[in-house]
Amino acid sequence: MSDYQKIIPIANQILKKHELCDNCLGRLFSKKLHLSSNKLLGKKLKKNRTSTKCYICKNLFENLNHFLKIMFDVSSDYCFQTFSVGAIIKPSIVERDDCIRSQYKLRGIDSIKTDITKELAKAFSKKTKHIVDYRNPEFTFTMNFKDESCQIHSKSITLSGRYIKSMRGLSQKQKSCENCSGKGCRICNFHGISEFDSIEGMISQFIFDKLGGTTAKFTWIGGEDKPSLVLGNGRPFFVKLQHPHKRKLRLTSKIFNSLKITNLKIVPDSPKKPLKFISSINMRISTESKIDVSNLKKLKDLIKSPVVVYDVSGKRSEKKIFTVKYKKTSQNEFSLFLKADGGLPLKRFVNGDNVTPSISSIIGNLCKCQEFDFLDIHV
Repeated sequence: MSDYQKIIPIANQILKKHELCDNCLGRLFSKKLHLSSNKLLGKKLKKNRTSTKCYICKNLFENLNHFLKIMFDVSSDYCFQTFSVGAIIKPSIVERDDCIRSQYKLRGIDSIKTDITKELAKAFSKKTKHIVDYRNPEFTFTMNFKDESCQIHSKSITLSGRYIKSMRGLSQKQKSCENCSGKGCRICNFHGISEFDSIEGMISQFIFDKLGGTTAKFTWIGGEDKPSLVLGNGRPFFVKLQHPHKRKLRLTSKIFNSLKITNLKIVPDSPKKPLKFISSINMRISTESKIDVSNLKKLKDLIKSPVVVYDVSGKRSEKKIFTVKYKKTSQNEFSLFLKADGGLPLKRFVNGDNVTPSISSIIGNLCKCQEFDFLDIHV
């Protein structure tokens, strides 16, 4: 006796007690028969029997085109290639499905929820040519069959780029929205920031304009003060964009009045560990007493051993100095060029605040960093 012949008596027993649609009946046996279409199997098992209302799904499968239209509507402004579908259905439907599977000892079959999402995904894919991917989808639909609504989620994307800052007075970071503290709310259009007058704000606004999205979370490769310049190839950065509408970026650069964004591109992810980088820095340093040029010569010793930095937490780190050049510009001021490991706290390095050795200790004169600029940054 074939597997098909074995299931016919069970199917007939179920149909004597309950009216089932083709999809629900076929689903109870399709895996056992290794068949892909629940509907065709159900139709064959029913042998032209008609049913007015399915006991399990209440004819939900007959209304899938309505839910398919909802999916089209909510995703019309988004660009994506892969997607998945989830569902929220009434508990009563799940209970009736479980009851039949338990009563007739039907094991190893798809649940009603799984079958509904499979059918919706199949139909959406056929219409749009998008690819169903339940492991790592770019876009996720969650269809709520209770209230006929659909929630959507667009997978975040990460971009990398560099910025060149050619005018002083521009902050690197943007203040968070006061209402939501950066989480995103209606007041800030879910961006987490309400102003766009910093480097972070300008880059964010550019990305929002091109790709849509809600919040943009930055990973900076180092930082600078508001009065500092960032020249050369610019400072690298990474930004994670939540809920993007588009996933391809054509324009890779943008020039504002005092800021230039370059090499902007979509990358797999932000770095998991802090990137090591070397900065070329020019500093303007003032001194408490008159400068003795013979003491400035001692600064060359910085390349012989690392600079030790102690954080407030007590963490200790070492930074290497590769190049040192200096020039006395007045009795109480000199310029200093360094090529050093990234992350060296420059102002503390000058005045000696938990940094050993410091510029002040080396030249024996209390020093203060008046200004510093980044001439180049190498990752």
